[in-house]
Amino acid sequence: MMELSHPAMLWLFLLFLPLIAWYIYSERMSHPTMRMSSTSAFDSLPTSWKVYLKHGMFALKLAMLGCLIIILCRPQSHDSWETSDVDGTDIVVALDVSTSMLAKDFKPNRLDAAKDVAVQFVTGREHDNIGLVLLAGESFTQVPLTMDNATLVNAIKQIQIGVLEDGTAIGDGIATSINRIKDGKAKSKSIILLTDGSNNTGVVAPLTAAQVAAQFGIKIYTIGVGSNGSAPYPVAIDYAGNVQYQTLPVVIDEPTLKQIAQTTGGQYFRATSKDVLKQVFAEIDKLEKTRLDVQRFTHTEDNYLPWALALMALLLVYLACEYTVMRHIP
Repeated sequence: MMELSHPAMLWLFLLFLPLIAWYIYSERMSHPTMRMSSTSAFDSLPTSWKVYLKHGMFALKLAMLGCLIIILCRPQSHDSWETSDVDGTDIVVALDVSTSMLAKDFKPNRLDAAKDVAVQFVTGREHDNIGLVLLAGESFTQVPLTMDNATLVNAIKQIQIGVLEDGTAIGDGIATSINRIKDGKAKSKSIILLTDGSNNTGVVAPLTAAQVAAQFGIKIYTIGVGSNGSAPYPVAIDYAGNVQYQTLPVVIDEPTLKQIAQTTGGQYFRATSKDVLKQVFAEIDKLEKTRLDVQRFTHTEDNYLPWALALMALLLVYLACEYTVMRHIP
């Protein structure tokens, strides 16, 4: 579908009227004269083709001006709006970035495994508003709700340990997520909380935050990350900057995570490996979907190139005639 971005420029075609009038007037006033007793000898001679070509040269000028005006109008092509029925919801991923997420019971570690799975999850939710909250000893919003999956994926890939004070403030992470999602437009709202420990700091108690989420109709899906038994945990950094690991028991406050999920109508999952973590996100992907009407359209493109090529062709024809058959010596 073709449209003009600046249709008001079409008024410039009114310039054709004075230009044509001036041309007609100048043609009538510019004929040379010669005194002769009679012109009857020339009556039978045909009009020279150069006379018609001269008028054609003026028509070429008008055509070039017309192409230039169309280009100034900025012709564009775009598709019309289409409404489709799709699956969509509002989701905030709250990711624990405490130092314990560097534990190597997942390959290469818990954090990188969680990031890989989260990227796959986000990529598959094309029509959802998804936000990202990071939590450790405190919490903050890394990415507000957005449908720009590319921006969200880049943000997830760039997550590093150490951006927040160390600790595990689960309640604060839930509270920050609620603030991000409570005003979302989708009917279905959910928080995916991924942590490998228990709440040991922060201002808001986890269960209090869960009760607030329930009041807003927000479901919380909690995921406990960590293998059963023990795992290599980071405990120190040596003089060369290398992280030192020590095998320690895996401690996850599963009762609290289960109660958070139960309070909000969500579910609790235990991810003991990266493969299980993938299965957990796949299960959540099936659960959290709402039918939405989404309008979409293709991007608009400028389409002035045909007119520019036509202008160039007319200019070449005009110059070729001007400097060959219509060339004159003063």
